[in-house]
Amino acid sequence: MGTLKFDSEDMGLTEEFLSRAYTRMKIGGAAEHTRAQVSRNSVGSTSVDRLAFDYDMSHDAQPIGKVCLCTVQSGTIVRQYGGGTESLFGPGDAFLYTPHDRPYAGVIQRARYHLIMFDPVLLDQVATALPGRRPDTVRLTGDRPVSPAAAQNLQRTIEHLRDDVLAQPAVRDAPLITSAASQLLAASVLNTFPNNVVTDPGIQDRRDAHPATLRRAVTFIEDHADADISAADIAAAARVSIRALQLTFRRHLGTTPVSYLRRVRLAHAHRDLLAAGPGTDATVTVIAARWGFLHPGRFAADYRRAYGRSPRETLSQLPP
Repeated sequence: MGTLKFDSEDMGLTEEFLSRAYTRMKIGGAAEHTRAQVSRNSVGSTSVDRLAFDYDMSHDAQPIGKVCLCTVQSGTIVRQYGGGTESLFGPGDAFLYTPHDRPYAGVIQRARYHLIMFDPVLLDQVATALPGRRPDTVRLTGDRPVSPAAAQNLQRTIEHLRDDVLAQPAVRDAPLITSAASQLLAASVLNTFPNNVVTDPGIQDRRDAHPATLRRAVTFIEDHADADISAADIAAAARVSIRALQLTFRRHLGTTPVSYLRRVRLAHAHRDLLAAGPGTDATVTVIAARWGFLHPGRFAADYRRAYGRSPRETLSQLPP
């Protein structure tokens, strides 16, 4: 535990320092005005670093071995990992800088930012404590926050860790506090970024994925197909978690709850088209909208796949 500081205009020394402090990497940049500043407060595997580059510094790095988050104060960061698409981040953005087990590259464009790092084992520990969870390895499946509210909560958690825990020696030396703060950070990360804890079923979810759950869910869908309902509403009516609901439909029907709901609504639209017939004021658009299909082209394509002809042909009572 402790602090670390670096301040240099020598790119060779900067590359050597970054390779030592993070992971082996190659950097590049302008021939002059190459000042780099880094400071770190840390305890155990958890650290918060302040970094500032007054030039465009490119880097190509090996896997870092830790969960690595970034919050940008100024400038921009172009980041790419695993040979994928480049992403651009600017002031106010919080994102997963790189997965712990993949190489990464990018350009720091005259930026000031924070890097927050911790052992990925913390994610497993936090997830395992959730009811019904198995001790599987947790995977972050996206690098951007799931919502602005989640991003704000993560920012506040990072500020608490940085300013109230790691920056205060008396607090930093208290193992119970630092452990709790690190676990709070890991929990906030799971709340902020897409991950398999949300999508993978746990032990209780597997127990709940039985035919009785399916019957309750199907009954609710059929009784409320004309209402604005979501997967969460269906899960609540079936008295199971969303994960258990998804597993139930996948296991017994080979589909998802939302796809099944769409199928039921399509069937209702089909019946209304048949009942309307020629000589009425009903239109395909009105009937489609009644059952939640607001995109005419997509509705027509789905309808043709299901019934072998267009909605307009059904409404006009034309033979298939």
